[in-house]
Amino acid sequence: MRRRSPPTRYGWRTLLVHLALLVAGPAAAAPRAPLIWAFGDSLAAGYGLPPTQGFTARLEAALRRQGVAATVRNGGVAGDTAAQGRARLRWGLRGLGRTPDLVIVELGANDMLRGLPVAQARANLDQILAELARRRIPVLLIGMRAAPNLGPDYARAFEGMYPALATAHRVPLYPFFLDGVAADRALIQRDGLHPNAQGVAIIVDRILPTVRRALVSR
Repeated sequence: MRRRSPPTRYGWRTLLVHLALLVAGPAAAAPRAPLIWAFGDSLAAGYGLPPTQGFTARLEAALRRQGVAATVRNGGVAGDTAAQGRARLRWGLRGLGRTPDLVIVELGANDMLRGLPVAQARANLDQILAELARRRIPVLLIGMRAAPNLGPDYARAFEGMYPALATAHRVPLYPFFLDGVAADRALIQRDGLHPNAQGVAIIVDRILPTVRRALVSR
């Protein structure tokens, strides 16, 4: 006949440990890595460059070197105006699979290059920012400068819309995507418009602190 095992006896230390585990509940989940969506045109898309050399890939790598395990998704479409960006905003957000922690809005350059009315670009950007605010998604707005051949009145209105929108929607602004690159032909591709790999490296280096601040304040 098999001997029965004696009943388990709980000492007071064991009992305290069990009570502590019950009170604490399941272990806290590890913090979720940030998701950044670069929503824009060919500048965000990395036009003319291998995927690993484009803006989003280089920004993700730079963040990770600084200990920020963020994923940067490419939401750039070459040729997009602010109106075209607005038209695809909602389905683009759905395609991410989760709500992003930050959306970098980089649009308006194609409106300017086509000489479209500034009021039209501003209205579409305003709607984009309003939709993201409605969803409570943090935004970093990226500005652009006007080509000199469009004249001082157009340049003043176009360049002024970015700080005005940033103030109205209370979002941070990075004034000029091509800062430190636009005036240097060695940093621009043969088309005279898009940064080459070296240019993208400079853009990422300059914008990185602003992106990090926008992530921290989310």
